[in-house]
Amino acid sequence: MTALADDSALEVFADALEGAPCRLSGLDAIPTAVPVDRWCGEADRSDRALLAHCLSPTIDLGCGPGRMAERLALDGVSVLGVDLAPRSVALARTRGVDVLRTDVLGPLPQEGAWSSALLADGNIGIGGDPVRLLRRARRLLAPGGVVVVDLAPPGTGLAVGRVRLHAGGRTSGWFPWAVLGADAVTELASSAGLPACDVHVYDGRWFAVLARAEVPPPCLS
Repeated sequence: MTALADDSALEVFADALEGAPCRLSGLDAIPTAVPVDRWCGEADRSDRALLAHCLSPTIDLGCGPGRMAERLALDGVSVLGVDLAPRSVALARTRGVDVLRTDVLGPLPQEGAWSSALLADGNIGIGGDPVRLLRRARRLLAPGGVVVVDLAPPGTGLAVGRVRLHAGGRTSGWFPWAVLGADAVTELASSAGLPACDVHVYDGRWFAVLARAEVPPPCLS
């Protein structure tokens, strides 16, 4: 979650983290189930396939309740989780994850020194502007670093709009979000100064490993 989501979204998401079924609406006519129960569980085989591309140290942007950061730490990767939602941060810390409660688009530790930046579980949508977010992630990387990003399946393209969460009988305010498909990532990543784009699929899960260019793009945001 990000500061671009208001407090009501953080409160509704906290209900979801406590077990209330959660839906996301706004990008299409049919609300989408949000798999919060999976995020609160253990890393599965597809998670491990994605995480195999993360180098040490890794910064996990929007770490949620910490399953991905926990798996990286267990595999010997130095990792810092970042999330704004208080309940997510608390749950991640119960897993032993080193986590910072702040906006992923704001100042972060060790800028320019991370080997990997992770955007898992649809977090490329944070802020509703994937190019801006990828540029932000790029600035976190050391030379040779990579951004590892979950994607929607090919054919999705890029969808940008405003969404809201529904859980526990409550509905959040609207906040900006985006969905990025595997068919649209190469062009967007290049615009963000991440021109080396390797797209992977494992057991139906699509993700990309994006490498930074030596010369950064103009900083427009």
